[in-house]
Amino acid sequence: MSVVTLKINNIDVAVEAGQTVLAAAKEAGVRIPTLCHLEGISDIGACRLCLVEIEGIPKLLPACVTEVAEGMEVHTQTPQLQEYRRMVVEMLFAEGNHVCAVCVANGNCELQDMAIEVGMDHTRFTYRFPQRDIDISHDQFGIDHNRCILCTRCVRVCDEIEGAHVWDVSGRGPAAKVVTGLNQPWGEVNACTSCGKCVDACPTGAIFHKGTTTSEKERDREKLEFLAMAREEHQWTR
Repeated sequence: MSVVTLKINNIDVAVEAGQTVLAAAKEAGVRIPTLCHLEGISDIGACRLCLVEIEGIPKLLPACVTEVAEGMEVHTQTPQLQEYRRMVVEMLFAEGNHVCAVCVANGNCELQDMAIEVGMDHTRFTYRFPQRDIDISHDQFGIDHNRCILCTRCVRVCDEIEGAHVWDVSGRGPAAKVVTGLNQPWGEVNACTSCGKCVDACPTGAIFHKGTTTSEKERDREKLEFLAMAREEHQWTR
């Protein structure tokens, strides 16, 4: 096993070659904000909150999909990055319909927590108030597209852990949204196993258990990590 040494915020770090900057930062106890990252599934760099500065590279790079390199010097909390992250969160609130006071995830929402972490108490951007639908055709679950931030955690957890391939992304730009089946109502998708992993993976109140009311949504993230690790290490019991 080859080892790579680097600096993260002037902290010396030694990690296995092939690891990401995000994993190296976690090893060093350095917090890098994320929304699309979830332990146990692949990373895609969608939310752009984990962007970092690397000396010698003129552009910002997403820590979750950037591999470490020998001698790399990484900065994670510069004024530029803090301002950029705050702007990203402001844009997420402005482009959707995030009304925390009546959301099932109020008080247990990663987007809400991220707003607090980056110091966002208002958005400088004009609210778009998009017309988005709600699908409660499934017997157990529902999805409110008004609260979706397109992190695609539901897509990846369904593909990589459950193996059902129910979720996907349709459309581009402002028209982009997660869909079930070939854009069928969720309740009509026979491939869905009703496992609920997408509910646990969702960082907001977009995907929820039917019957859940304001502030009642809770997640079991440890279940996803356990399933991913058990599959990798072939720990299944018969």
